[in-house]
Amino acid sequence: MLKAVAFRGNSVTDSHYLDSEDFAGTLPGQFAQVLSFLQRNLRKIQNGKSFNTEGDWEVPREVFEELVVNLLVHRNYFITASSKVFVFANRIELHSPGTLPNALTVEQIKLGSSISRNPVLVNLASKLLPYRGIGSGVRRALEFHPGIEFVNDLETNSFRAVIARPPEASTPPPSSSRLTDT
Repeated sequence: MLKAVAFRGNSVTDSHYLDSEDFAGTLPGQFAQVLSFLQRNLRKIQNGKSFNTEGDWEVPREVFEELVVNLLVHRNYFITASSKVFVFANRIELHSPGTLPNALTVEQIKLGSSISRNPVLVNLASKLLPYRGIGSGVRRALEFHPGIEFVNDLETNSFRAVIARPPEASTPPPSSSRLTDT
């Protein structure tokens, strides 16, 4: 099970949310559902393109492709907690039950080191998901969005990726007031 919530503000204790959904099922299904959730809760930015284009995700989609695969494949499945995706006004957080395995550090994963916690799942993932299993996903995500923070939290027995949203993305969406021609 993976749970996702888009909050209005910047705290998980907020009483109101913009969107919330739980995802169960196959790895490819959860992967697609999480990307769909992120797509509908992140802004599109024009980035100098024509007005008639769809625009780009405020944080490159490739960042989430890499990090969501890691969330699904590398989590500790012996811990019964759900993985979580939180969209806040100023950041996006992906929470995975369990810390990095076998004394692996955040600095080591940034350099491309990887230790397979779930070898059978890793083998299947390369056939089901955009995943090669060569330890380059975190480095690739950082290449697309250098400000990602990775936290290996021994106190909460969890690992999380924190992705800062661009400042212009932190403003609330425009009101749904009707536009009129003058």
